[in-house]
Amino acid sequence: MRKSRTLAKIRNNETVRMCCLGHFVPAFVKFAAHFGYDCIWLDMEHRNLTDRDVQTLLVHSHLHDIDIMVRPPTLEKTRLYRYLEDGAAGLMIPHVNTAERTQSLVEAVKYPPLGDRGLDGAGLDADYFVNGMAGIDDFVTHANQETFLVVQVETPTAIDNIEEIAATPGLDGIFVGPGDLGLRLKRLDTSLTMDEAFERTAAACAKNNVAWGCPVGTTDDLAKRQNQGGQLLAHGGDFAGMMNILQSSAANFDKTPRTNT
Repeated sequence: MRKSRTLAKIRNNETVRMCCLGHFVPAFVKFAAHFGYDCIWLDMEHRNLTDRDVQTLLVHSHLHDIDIMVRPPTLEKTRLYRYLEDGAAGLMIPHVNTAERTQSLVEAVKYPPLGDRGLDGAGLDADYFVNGMAGIDDFVTHANQETFLVVQVETPTAIDNIEEIAATPGLDGIFVGPGDLGLRLKRLDTSLTMDEAFERTAAACAKNNVAWGCPVGTTDDLAKRQNQGGQLLAHGGDFAGMMNILQSSAANFDKTPRTNT
């Protein structure tokens, strides 16, 4: 079974270099690996990709030795572990507010004794059963060790429960969603601030030896979150990249007007 670059970085107390992909662009997987990223966050919460699209991208991730962490559009147990069978290195589940929900996710995507994931053994993750039944025990052990579960905390309720969430056995990481959390801090009656949310998350994760992270937009933000202990840091992606290159290229036309003679 392929080893996770994300988990290797976490275990070595290093920053996991993450970027985001929301469209079917197989070449993006090669580009991300080439430029030294460890993990691609594949967003299916807000983007539409077919099962075949996802499977193709996951095969490319194995070919180029880079993790893909799927953010799925569902909480259905069998569909969650199907992404792992198809080759995802990990899953990131949005809008997790309680330890009870976290525990249910661990049960869905981890094999016993941590969870209750169903066994197939014929997916990409198990090398398509080429080792037969003799390889199943090793595969199950390695699957628990080399795939990861990250939950997103995006509400004041989740921050109130952050210590219990972080203490859930089998959880590998917590990802603060500043967009949804910031929206709720503005619109709900709460004294919680964004800085406090990050501080409480960092403290709970340090106490329970769980990785945490968030999106980072600037080098200053990247340094700040690393100094707080953040490891799962997402910087760059297809959406912003396309906008930036088109904006820059369009500006070149403006700077170089046609001269009629």
